[in-house]
Amino acid sequence: MTLRYPVPAHKVPARDSRALVEFEGRSLALFNVADTLYAIDDSCPHQGASLCGGRLDGRVIQCCAHGLRFDLASGYLLNSTALKVPSYPVERLGEQVYIVLDAQEPGQ
Repeated sequence: MTLRYPVPAHKVPARDSRALVEFEGRSLALFNVADTLYAIDDSCPHQGASLCGGRLDGRVIQCCAHGLRFDLASGYLLNSTALKVPSYPVERLGEQVYIVLDAQEPGQ
């Protein structure tokens, strides 16, 4: 089963910005990189630091705690598949933005 979280309009980040959104007990980081939206868990899989506030370089987010860098599109650690932050599809239907979550994922 798929859940579609409707992102409130005031939480949709402008171009080259980011926003932290809460949904069913989850903290998700939503990024707008050159008008493409990416959504990931806000928690770094290494030690749980927030990723939303990390350094953004294109579609790569760097964890501010230990410098790990993740590709926003895939969620994988840059140049490796050893570590991954959960990433989620983002859909736009008209003016409404949705983050698409799989109901079978852990934490739901």
